[in-house]
Amino acid sequence: MRKIIAAINMTLDGFCDHTELLPDKEIHQHYTELLREADVILYGRITYQLMQYWQTLIINPSGDKSMDDFARAMDNIPKIVFSHTLKETEWSSAKLSNQPIEEEVLALKRQSGKDILVGSRSLIMQLLEKSLIDEFQLCVHPVVVGGGLPLFENINDRTTFKLIKTKTFSGGAVTLYFEPKNIRQVL
Repeated sequence: MRKIIAAINMTLDGFCDHTELLPDKEIHQHYTELLREADVILYGRITYQLMQYWQTLIINPSGDKSMDDFARAMDNIPKIVFSHTLKETEWSSAKLSNQPIEEEVLALKRQSGKDILVGSRSLIMQLLEKSLIDEFQLCVHPVVVGGGLPLFENINDRTTFKLIKTKTFSGGAVTLYFEPKNIRQVL
């Protein structure tokens, strides 16, 4: 059974805003490897549209190996987008889901293969509420922005986690790997 891994960047004060963070070469390499080790990534509309930036580097590479490698990994991984407003995706490796997120995730989880990534704040919150995330990888950047979208918002139930490992980057960011203690078993 495949794992559902919620992987997201956040600030030290708990906000998720890719425009406030400056990932370095080492973090790009980390996420490139993560994408290569997974079969699919799930996005909501907002994050999907933000990630479309990486398509530009496929057409016009930046010359920065870590960014260009990440762009290729992002281009290659299949993407499933959950949106009520998008009518089509402009990325050949992306498709719109026609199912509710819980049904789609349960079907994906039952399949054989590599892990499933979740890269959108909104989807992470929805899947956390349904106890469907097997692992959280929270990359905390050493910056305080004072406002924005908090990763965990409007959560109704207490969830406890077990820290399973950490990874420290030379630029000061730290990825914290957590397992929720109340993971939903899928048969």
